[in-house]
Amino acid sequence: MIRIIDKRIIVSELRKFLNQPFPEMIKFVVDIEKEILALGGEVHADAEEALLENGSEQKNLWGGNVYPDAIGEKLKYNSLINIRPSQNNRSLDVQDESLKNKIKVIVYKLLPL
Repeated sequence: MIRIIDKRIIVSELRKFLNQPFPEMIKFVVDIEKEILALGGEVHADAEEALLENGSEQKNLWGGNVYPDAIGEKLKYNSLINIRPSQNNRSLDVQDESLKNKIKVIVYKLLPL
């Protein structure tokens, strides 16, 4: 199940993504230009594909994982789609702190964490 989120959702909507397929984690891909995200899927590429089909550009898409029930940090900025030497990101993790912050702002704007 993949859903493109462009308006804040409520907790019960977010919780529907748990156990789909991961019990404690939900994958997401953020479009930092459109300030939307795709939520869900088994791999980040599924959510990435949904956003690309929705008109997003690859250069604006970054993946991560959200842990709604975590105590402390609820986001991890880790995904295969983040490996982009052409954008100075040579790791699964988003390395640029300002980009991480932009992702975090969008995620917290749209998801009830």
